[in-house]
Amino acid sequence: MKLKFKEKEPKAVRFEPIASSAERINGKEVFRLAPTAYTFEQDFYETLRSQVPILDACIGKIVRLTGGFKLVCEDERYQTELEEFMDTIPVGISGSSLNTFMDIHLDQLLTYGKAIGEILIDPKTKQVCGIYNADPTHFEVKEGETPCDRRIYAISGANDRLIEYPERILYSALNPNPKNSNGVSIFRGLPSLAGILMKVYDCIGQNFDRIGNIRYAVTYKPSNENDKAFAKERAMQIAKEWSDGMNASRNGIIKDFVAVGDVEIKVIGADNQIIDTEIPVRQLLEQMISKLAIPPFLLGLNWSTTERMSQQQCDILTSELEYYRRLLTPIIRRICETHLHLLGSDSRVFVEWDNINLQDESELAKARLYNAQAEALEIENERRKTNGGKVSEAE
Repeated sequence: MKLKFKEKEPKAVRFEPIASSAERINGKEVFRLAPTAYTFEQDFYETLRSQVPILDACIGKIVRLTGGFKLVCEDERYQTELEEFMDTIPVGISGSSLNTFMDIHLDQLLTYGKAIGEILIDPKTKQVCGIYNADPTHFEVKEGETPCDRRIYAISGANDRLIEYPERILYSALNPNPKNSNGVSIFRGLPSLAGILMKVYDCIGQNFDRIGNIRYAVTYKPSNENDKAFAKERAMQIAKEWSDGMNASRNGIIKDFVAVGDVEIKVIGADNQIIDTEIPVRQLLEQMISKLAIPPFLLGLNWSTTERMSQQQCDILTSELEYYRRLLTPIIRRICETHLHLLGSDSRVFVEWDNINLQDESELAKARLYNAQAEALEIENERRKTNGGKVSEAE
């Protein structure tokens, strides 16, 4: 079952072009080939991930570091059914399990600032038969009759169509605000930096084409009048021999170049120096990575850092992952509780997330140890007070 729509109340249809707005760039009108400027911006975020691999790697690591979860049913009779549902629920045509759906949901949420999916109901059995992720760029959330009345529309060139079954829709927004109720992408502010970074990389490629790809300049200088008379013929002979020697070297054959007279051979561009791009590239990458809150060492970047600084970076990343978990938990509960309700149970479902990494496990173990030691010292002090400051040998 796909997302179903119902038309809005009949009214005069006003046809508009697909391009919703136009800008004048260099005196020419440039139309956006998208229903809205916001849709065009979202499409650009996907292009940004493909052009800057480190951004795509950041999103992948965030999704994986968010970790797994387990479900706890309030009614223990449905616990086995709930676990089986979690592991076997179909997700579109490409996967299964609730974890797969949530990974895709979080990926879209980070990239576009919003994510949308649907709970599929079998019309015969009236049970949940699957869930799937829709393209968030084709949908937009608008305010209804009241500020809390949320309506989801499918974006089209002329008219927006209202979704028919909003109770089946799974919608999440990242950092929404009154101005951007549809959410804000984590990539907001990065397109301008990515454009500069791409220009730097293009310049690096052009410089290596000009300087890095070694080319030679062979100059013949006639030493007397007789040499000047036959300069053209000798230059052609030198060029022929030089070309033969270079072709032989490409085939792995070492061939010496022998010439008579004053012949000078130089490497073109050897006296030039390629501009150092390490500092500007690093400055751009630092701003991009700081926006995504990923520690550089997780991306293989060998930037100088201290143990204390890396610990602080891990703590910041942990807080970011906890925030993403808070966004995903209501979606997980809604899917599972809908499944139980259709089975005839009104039991609630609780989501228990795994610890983010082994470092958290060690920190929790240390905290429990310190609490146990503190409790033992308090008990010992109480006993000393009871016995007048003395502790018996049995104690």
